[in-house]
Amino acid sequence: MSPHEPIAPRLLALGDSAWTVEFGNHIDAQLNARVIGLAQAINALRQDDPNFACVTDVVPAFCSVTVHFDPLACNAEQLGQNLLALSHNTPSVPANGHHWYLPLCFDTEFAPDLPALAQAKGLSQEAIKALLLGAQFRVFMIGFLPGFPYMGGLPAELAMPRLATPRTRVPAHSVAVAGDMCAIYPWDSPGGWNLLGRTPVQLFSLANEAQHSMLSSGDVVNWYSIDRPTYDQLLQRGTQGQLPRETFLQRQHAPCPV
Repeated sequence: MSPHEPIAPRLLALGDSAWTVEFGNHIDAQLNARVIGLAQAINALRQDDPNFACVTDVVPAFCSVTVHFDPLACNAEQLGQNLLALSHNTPSVPANGHHWYLPLCFDTEFAPDLPALAQAKGLSQEAIKALLLGAQFRVFMIGFLPGFPYMGGLPAELAMPRLATPRTRVPAHSVAVAGDMCAIYPWDSPGGWNLLGRTPVQLFSLANEAQHSMLSSGDVVNWYSIDRPTYDQLLQRGTQGQLPRETFLQRQHAPCPV
């Protein structure tokens, strides 16, 4: 069997209070659509189906869904069988989340790895920027840090291995690539991805009670370029709570008004 052919879902125990339903072992949009479909179905059933009332959290990943539950509130084996049955009968859900248009600043301070990537690929820095701005990215999962999106859709010309020596500190808001993925660091953090710019967008906020993480699995992201003064002003507005998330659901044909 080809590694990219559909396989039957597998049920894996994760301790005594979680099940993982696995759809495969590689990353692609079709598998992720099955993941999102199952996660949405479970979340819907949690509300009114007693068979799923013990579920406490649903965590979609690249090609699997982990379901946390209260082991004192249900029969774990029965829940596992219910999840497996549901995984066979739930339709795939394509990327149907929000479509975000996020600003990206390529200021030299923000893009320390841009020159090396351009040299490695035999392209100009402007060509690298154009490829990034011309691509459309799909959020496969949120992980590593709260609000940290793993996004597919990186042009093959920009694929780059992780740094041989990770940085001890990557500044928050950094936009980075590694392998065939693109990501955004919501917080200051160690990291080994190649830094190509920064976005002023606040990706995670406890003040947003409906959804702390701005991005979710199934969302789509496009970038547009802004200069450093615009970045600084947007960052200040976001820090002060004056830049609602909905601002970035509209395509910007020019730098955001500040």
